[in-house]
Amino acid sequence: MPAPTPAVPTPAVAAATAAGTATAAERVYRHVKHGVLDRRYEGGTLLTEGELAEAVGVSRTPVREALLRLETEGLLKLYPKKGALVLPVSAQEITDVLETRLLVEEFTVRRAVPAPPGLLDRLAALLEEQRRHAAEGDLAAMMAADRGFHAEIVRSAGNQILCRLYDQLRDRQLRMGVALLHAHPDRLERTLAEHAEILDALRAGDAETAAAVVRGHIGRVGELVRGPGR
Repeated sequence: MPAPTPAVPTPAVAAATAAGTATAAERVYRHVKHGVLDRRYEGGTLLTEGELAEAVGVSRTPVREALLRLETEGLLKLYPKKGALVLPVSAQEITDVLETRLLVEEFTVRRAVPAPPGLLDRLAALLEEQRRHAAEGDLAAMMAADRGFHAEIVRSAGNQILCRLYDQLRDRQLRMGVALLHAHPDRLERTLAEHAEILDALRAGDAETAAAVVRGHIGRVGELVRGPGR
């Protein structure tokens, strides 16, 4: 009796299978990325495929996909047969991020004047969101709203190249910001006060004051993140 011909998956089945694999990889990607950004996985932590597969409830194949993606984003370094090392934030990376932020944010906050009512409303809403998360002690959500506050100003300048450049800093900003607030919890109230000062300057149509507050805001972040004497 001839052996049965193996079933060939229909296009719909093949697409569903591919979607399932992509979904699993995306779940691992989000799990690890959130863990790195909110400091559940500190710099220097070695993550193994087996542990991540068990934590997320998937096979090792989507874990490998997710780790490769995170390596290209600069958050991990893969070591064959060992796992993935969570990369610490280097002093050079801190300097590069802060210098880029200063160039982009000081320029765009000047361009935001005169600020349209829609921008002022969005900034006010994001400031309230930051205050709410701060009161709840959710530092990761607080930093996401913090980053959104600055990103709104950058977008308002209408320069798409600057927007894309600024978006590339997103993960590094969030990671550095959460680490800063954990190390300096007293910085939280000052951050909210400085954001309120930026918003007040934009409401007043005072580009020079807005730029000065942004300069001081980023400068103080740099002092704290780098530490004394650096």
